[in-house]
Amino acid sequence: MSMPPPPQNPGPYGRQPPHQPGPYGGQPPQAPGPYGSPYPQQQPYPAQQPYPGWGVPPMAPPPKKRRTGLVLGIVGGVVAAVVVLLLALGMVAESGFPAAEHKLTLPRTLLEGKYRLVDDLSGSEGRKISEEADGAWDAKDTHGVVGTYSPGGDETKGTLVVSGMYGRFKNTDEARRNMMKGAGEGDGATVAVPAKEFELDGVTIGCEVMTEEHLGTKITVPVCAWADGNTGATVAEVATAAMDQDPSDVDLEAFAHKTLTIRSEMRGPVG
Repeated sequence: MSMPPPPQNPGPYGRQPPHQPGPYGGQPPQAPGPYGSPYPQQQPYPAQQPYPGWGVPPMAPPPKKRRTGLVLGIVGGVVAAVVVLLLALGMVAESGFPAAEHKLTLPRTLLEGKYRLVDDLSGSEGRKISEEADGAWDAKDTHGVVGTYSPGGDETKGTLVVSGMYGRFKNTDEARRNMMKGAGEGDGATVAVPAKEFELDGVTIGCEVMTEEHLGTKITVPVCAWADGNTGATVAEVATAAMDQDPSDVDLEAFAHKTLTIRSEMRGPVG
C-alpha cells in the first residue's frame, strides 16, 4: 500500500523575538534573544503550536515504499522535537560552555547489529537543526544528525528514526523535557502516555508514548530522548508488528534501555 507524499510545511522554523517568553513559559534571556540577531518582521511561535507539524518541508517525491508518508512524518516530528530542544536551550542563562568532548555519528548498524541504516538525512533534515542553532547564545558548534534504521534493513518490518545534534550545550534537563513536550504537539500527534524519566547508568532518559493519525488509523509510537552537554537526540520507532498496540501496553522502560544502547553506539569521542 503506497502512502501519500508528505504534507507541505509553511516554511523554515521561526525564531523568537527578544524580550518575549519562550514557547513553554520560560523567562526571556537578558541577552538579545536565544538566536542572536532577531528578525523584526517574523512572527513568534504561537504558544499552543511552537513549531510546524509532523510533515517535512518540500522535497523531491519520495520513492514508492510502504509507509513512506508515515516514515517521513515521523522524521519531521523528531526533527521538530530537536528544534524544540534548541528553543529550550535558550530559556535559561548560565555561564560557561562544556568542552567539546563527544559527537554523534550514524553507524551502519544499531542495537548490536539488529537495525541497519536505511537513510542518512543529515544533509537535509540535519541541516535544519544546525541552521536553527546557528547564533544561539547557549548552543555552540552544533551539527545535526538524522537517520532512519530498519530491522535488517527491511522497511516492511518497521522504522527507527534517530534525530539529534552534537556540539556544546547548556540547560540540558530543561531541553530533554521540552523535547518530550514538543514531540507530542505536532499535527495529528497525541501524547497517549505522558513522559516519564528513567535513570539508567547515570544517564537520564525521558520517554513517552504517542499516537500518530495516519490515513484514518492511529499508530502507536514510543519516543525517548536524552540531552547532555555535548549530545542530544530523540528516538522514535514504528514497529510493524506493534503499530496497533495499545499505548498503555508499551514497555517504556525497555524502550529507554534501547535508547541508552543507541546513545552508546552513536556517541563517541571527538577527533
